[in-house]
Amino acid sequence: MIEVFIWIIAVLLITSLVAVIAKRHGVEYLIGIFVALVVISNILANKIVVFLEWAVPAGLIAYSITFFVSNIINEFHGKEKARKTVMIGFLANILLVVLVFIAIKWQPASFWNAQEAFALTLGNTWRIVLGSLIAYIVSQNYDVWSFNLWKKVTKGRYLWIRNTLSTILSQLIDTVIFVFIAFYGLFPVMPTIIGLFIVKVIIALLDNPFIYFVRWIYRKI
Repeated sequence: MIEVFIWIIAVLLITSLVAVIAKRHGVEYLIGIFVALVVISNILANKIVVFLEWAVPAGLIAYSITFFVSNIINEFHGKEKARKTVMIGFLANILLVVLVFIAIKWQPASFWNAQEAFALTLGNTWRIVLGSLIAYIVSQNYDVWSFNLWKKVTKGRYLWIRNTLSTILSQLIDTVIFVFIAFYGLFPVMPTIIGLFIVKVIIALLDNPFIYFVRWIYRKI
């Protein structure tokens, strides 16, 4: 299980290095990484994996780190850039859904015999897609608002407080909305919500040293 934590730290480190590049060459680098993580998380979510004792989507790491990226943009590039980033990610999600639908419905070549597996892997039910989209737009916008609220409350101090509290509350909102829309009536939702939320909190706590690392680099450059 320790290897999963290593993977999380590795992704956080890569994302932090992109933030350093963004300092020199523009916030577009961070926006691009944010959108990539959003799209990748929805593709990887088709596989269910085990984290500690909970079954979670394999896209959980990628999606959880989008809040880290959003907070970096919010802190160092401004809340308006963060809001635009969230909207770009939402549009990318819509485009992903449309293109996956097209790819599934497109008549396969006669020699290609993996259509059934392809459709099974990428063809999420409408409830999962709807839940993902609604949870994303609500929780990500809340995260931008909450981060700035805590920044005002703390008068710009205690970066770890606004980074942690905004992310944890946003993740709770995201998890509750998604699970209820996608799975209510199919199986008990509370164990799923609790498991997903605990894992997301762990990742949120792990990213604090990295946002301080980014701040240290920004002050040096």
